[in-house]
Amino acid sequence: MQLYNGRPQNTDGRLDKEIRTYDYLDKLGIQYDRVDHEASETMEACKAADEALGVEMCKNLMLCNRQKTAFYLLLMPGDKKFKTKELSSQINSARLSFADAEDMIKYLDITPGSLSIMGLINDKDNAVKLLLDEDILKDEYIGCHPCINTSSLKILTKDIVETFIPSTNHGYTIVNLKGEK
Repeated sequence: MQLYNGRPQNTDGRLDKEIRTYDYLDKLGIQYDRVDHEASETMEACKAADEALGVEMCKNLMLCNRQKTAFYLLLMPGDKKFKTKELSSQINSARLSFADAEDMIKYLDITPGSLSIMGLINDKDNAVKLLLDEDILKDEYIGCHPCINTSSLKILTKDIVETFIPSTNHGYTIVNLKGEK
């Protein structure tokens, strides 16, 4: 797996949403390293990309309340266990469940397995609330997909928090998930 700095030289065969992600990051002046790989749909499949980038990919979960009137994108360490009850009490939302693939596409233009904070560039109506586990903020870098799971990016956490998130007109809530690592 080859490590690259920045966007691919040749964009043939790449999806528009991936190219839009690179365009967006480049416009903001955010530096990133990238690796290309086979589609990875699980945290275990991301391990090779983790090693190549020198960063652990975030676990990204899209959640919703039972009525589907509130949607959340949760970023947490990849090796941390997720417990719905623990999060529900922190955000005052009972009965959280995983959002459907249709909702991921509708709000973030992302399919399952490719979920990423980068999808916020597609959420023009701010329908999705961003939740960051406090442990994510302790790491120097965040690992994520560019809206497709055939590439992975390594971006400074500071750039995500101070530049990327505000540019999408989203705020974020810090949560403290105790899930065993």
